[in-house]
Amino acid sequence: MAKPVKTNAMRQLERMGIEYRSISYDVADGAIDGLAVAKKTGQPPERVYKTLVGQGASGGVFVFCIPVADELDLKQAARAAGEKSLALVPVAQINALTGYLRGGVSPLAMKKAWPVFLWAPAMAHPTIVVSGGRAGLQMELAPQDLATAAGAQLFGQENTN
Repeated sequence: MAKPVKTNAMRQLERMGIEYRSISYDVADGAIDGLAVAKKTGQPPERVYKTLVGQGASGGVFVFCIPVADELDLKQAARAAGEKSLALVPVAQINALTGYLRGGVSPLAMKKAWPVFLWAPAMAHPTIVVSGGRAGLQMELAPQDLATAAGAQLFGQENTN
C-alpha cells in the first residue's frame, strides 16, 4: 500500500495541531482548474477555494483565497492589501514566489510568508477546501483554522449581506 502523500502545507497544519482531511483527485486529464477540481472531488464550488497570487503597485506580493467560481475583484483586492492597484502574477512566476506549481498553490507553507487574504464569506461554511500543495491534492478544514494557520486577514465583508 502506498504511503499517504504529505506536503509542507499538511505538515504545517499538523505542527499547529489543526485538523484537516486530505482529498485526492486524478490530474491525468489535465483539468486542474477550480471548477474541475470541485467536480472531481464532489464538493460544491462555493466551498472550494482557489489561491491567487497578486502583486501590488508597490511591488508587494499578496495571496488571495476565493471561491473557485469567482474572479478576483482587483480593485477590492488592492484596497484589502493597502495598494493603489494590484495585478495577478503571471503563472510563470508563481513557482519562484511561492514554491508551488500551477494547480497546487496552497495558501500555507509558501517559500516566503506573503500576506494572505481569505474571502470573508468563507466563514459561513463549516469547512472549505483548498489546495494541499500539489495538483491532485486538496485539504478540507474549518475556514477559521485556515485563517489562523495562514495568518490570513478577511476581505470582502462588504459583500457578505
